[in-house]
Amino acid sequence: MRYGPMRWGRWGAGVLLLALLCGPLQAEPAPDFALPDLSGRMHHLSDYRGKWVLVNYWATWCPPCREELPELEVFYSTDKDKVMVLGVNMEDIDRGALEVFVDDQFLSFPILRAKANESQVVGPITALPTSYLINPRGDIVARQVGPVTAENIRNFIDDYEAADK
Repeated sequence: MRYGPMRWGRWGAGVLLLALLCGPLQAEPAPDFALPDLSGRMHHLSDYRGKWVLVNYWATWCPPCREELPELEVFYSTDKDKVMVLGVNMEDIDRGALEVFVDDQFLSFPILRAKANESQVVGPITALPTSYLINPRGDIVARQVGPVTAENIRNFIDDYEAADK
């Protein structure tokens, strides 16, 4: 797979990002996947075609993941008509304990369950958190290893859409 360097919009303090120097990213079709949410409902990536989708791999034991979750909620809750966040939990954890964690964090976006040893779903996962941003056409346009902010994601989408015109 080829992904261009990640640039989540304008630079933020303390955010380690690579600047995109060579023009727009080379988009690549995202592989479809199906994972269950906490109630057992299956979610297919293709269900969300037509929206921007942020697929975020995380775990409850991961401090940067825990810090990032409120930002993902803000991003999702402010623009549900245009975006979807799929939080893919990458640990072996009791469903009840995960439900309590999600409730305590006030998360409203779908939390999907993957096993800790499950192979990549959208692309390589070398560390947590890892996020993939998929455009409304179903192409992977960005990858970030490490936390993101709602503002960074929005800025990236705005910049991408402006360049795509």
